[in-house]
This record gives sequence, C-alpha cells and structure tokens, in this order.
Amino acid sequence: MVFSCVFCEIEPCYVSYLCDKCRALKHIKLTYKDRFNEVIENVLVRTPDKQEYKIKDEIKKDIEKKEYALRSSGKDKK
Repeated sequence: MVFSCVFCEIEPCYVSYLCDKCRALKHIKLTYKDRFNEVIENVLVRTPDKQEYKIKDEIKKDIEKKEYALRSSGKDKK
C-alpha cells in the first residue's frame, strides 16, 4: 500500500512516513535546531520584492568581505 509523505503530502512513501527529501530536511533541522527556523523565516518567508532585496544584500556582504580580504592581502605584500 502506498501513502503520501506526511510532510510534503506529494511524494509517495512505501515504508516510512517521510519521503527522502523531507527526511533530509528533518535531519538538517535536527542538526541546526533553531538556526534552521531562523533562516527559513528570515530568508524564505518574505514577499518576492523583499526576497530580491535580501538576496542582493547577501551578495553585497559577500562582495564586501572579498574586497576587504583582497585589500588586506595587498597590504601584507608591501
């Protein structure tokens, strides 16, 4: 007898209650605990325009870190 995953309610499950993808998410959630929820709420639970802003903001932070690392490594060579 085939059942649907109790979490996503889409994927078929033959033996367990969770499909492979949902089981992997459960493992990540158990590993990172509250941080998992924070990331989901702060990044994904947003309107599309706020998602775009957050993506651009995160990219900007990465660029600034890399620029700082390049400037710092350039000072060390002098």
